[in-house]
Amino acid sequence: MIEMHDIWKTYPDGTPALQGINIVIDRNEFVYVVGPSGAGKSTFMKLIYREEVPTKGQLSVNGFNIGKLKQRKIPYVRRNIGVVFQDFRLLPKLSVYENVAFAMEVVESPRRQIRRRTMEVLELVGLKHKAGSLPAQLSGGEQQRVAIARAIVNSPSVIVADEPTGNLDPETSWGIMKLLEEINFRGTTIVMATHNKEIVNTLRKRVIAIERGTIVRDQQRGDYGYEV
Repeated sequence: MIEMHDIWKTYPDGTPALQGINIVIDRNEFVYVVGPSGAGKSTFMKLIYREEVPTKGQLSVNGFNIGKLKQRKIPYVRRNIGVVFQDFRLLPKLSVYENVAFAMEVVESPRRQIRRRTMEVLELVGLKHKAGSLPAQLSGGEQQRVAIARAIVNSPSVIVADEPTGNLDPETSWGIMKLLEEINFRGTTIVMATHNKEIVNTLRKRVIAIERGTIVRDQQRGDYGYEV
């Protein structure tokens, strides 16, 4: 599903972000990416959805060589990767329905399919009744659920979630985690960067710890491993 072989990433100003990363993430895994701030977690995540490209090494996602991907192929790769951000990134002037449907419109799905699938995922995330609301009328947890609905509406094989509970209170965070577990149970691979020690230590999954751009721990059913 995701393979990194000797991945290095150095930014144009000379800042090293990742150094010699080797990792394989299989289909249907749920993986936490942990580590101190500035360790390289965000760069690791951005490489997966091709926001960044490696300076050196080979990265493949769903069989595509990300580093050598032609520009015209990028939309096809991203169609199979859903991204969830800490700050939601919803379009403020569009309704809940329109925010989710937009992700299908971008890939030119048929109108009837857009309607059916959008309502289907809004029901899954518990927001079918808020389809006509604007983002500003929703709580933080509801906005994150819309962001997750948007990420899964095209039935991606991989979800990349960068601190999806970072701006949420504990009770809401657990609701988001229950939703992500349900999506994973349905067959989607989830890679989630997080600083939430309680979630990692309670919902034991595979843990990849990154420090100073290198993987220092890769543990099945791992714990958080850092003081918060």
